[in-house]
Amino acid sequence: MTAETILLHSLDEALALGAALAAVVGPGDVIALSGPLGAGKTSIARGLLAALGLAGEAPSPSFAIVQPYDPPEVRLPVLHVDLYRIEDPEEAEELGLDDARYDALLLVEWPERLDDDYWHDALWLTLDVAADGTRRLTARVPSAWGGRWPLT
Repeated sequence: MTAETILLHSLDEALALGAALAAVVGPGDVIALSGPLGAGKTSIARGLLAALGLAGEAPSPSFAIVQPYDPPEVRLPVLHVDLYRIEDPEEAEELGLDDARYDALLLVEWPERLDDDYWHDALWLTLDVAADGTRRLTARVPSAWGGRWPLT
């Protein structure tokens, strides 16, 4: 597993990162988006979903917990998951994410709500907000993402 740090200076850069990810993802992939409230997790997800063909702005899945997107709305099936309200890992089991990921891309916000081993093969993107508003993104890149990261 390798790690890399990227600075995101604006919302447009977060959206562009999501769009770049859309070019290299497929069913079975997991992108874990970690960081405090307002760090830009949903912005990256929105950039990815827009690049996959979603018309309009994707809602945050905070209330629904899982927001599905299916073709023809997007190029490939996507489950946008927000685990913020999950308090016990057993609650996540009820969501059926293990089975669903074989047919869909999983975008998971607040992945740290589950055990680290749960997302062992995920591209793990952690956002931190600097005092000047810049976002520092640290990417933990598993071997499953070899050849797809860094994005160009």
